[in-house]
Amino acid sequence: MPVDENFLKELSIRHYEPSDEARVKELTITAFSGVSIENNIENAWPELLPVPWGERKWPMVAMDLTDHPAECFVVEYAGEVIGYATTRINRTNSVGQIPDMAVDEKFRGKGIGRMLLEHCIQYFRDQNLILARIETLDQNPIGRHLYPDLGFEEVARQIFYAMPLEPQDE
Repeated sequence: MPVDENFLKELSIRHYEPSDEARVKELTITAFSGVSIENNIENAWPELLPVPWGERKWPMVAMDLTDHPAECFVVEYAGEVIGYATTRINRTNSVGQIPDMAVDEKFRGKGIGRMLLEHCIQYFRDQNLILARIETLDQNPIGRHLYPDLGFEEVARQIFYAMPLEPQDE
């Protein structure tokens, strides 16, 4: 799908603000459905855990937003937050990381994710960092295509395991 440059000009990227929290949480839960470890666990063992997968994923995102909001960004269109990215900076190692990024499903395929990632990468450059990191699951075709297209190279794979714990007889 060709990117509409006029549409992209109508978007703005700004720092995350606490008033964005509810919308960012909503985006997190809708965007990571099918492409998160917590969602995979819930699919493997429905109703095993007392807290739904989205409520388990959200605190990880919220921690970045709370701990360093100036390093997290939202994309706005017509006054509505339609995407976000969290970042972390390790100044000792001079590495910038993008732990989470989401775009409203109504706006996917329009270049917003690319624009947001390019913004984060430029932010890392402006911070004089020397390496940018991002991760995705193998089951995320968008990330597996977009990240290398932006210049990221695969350096490792990791396999996640889980198992339900049965109560032990005493």
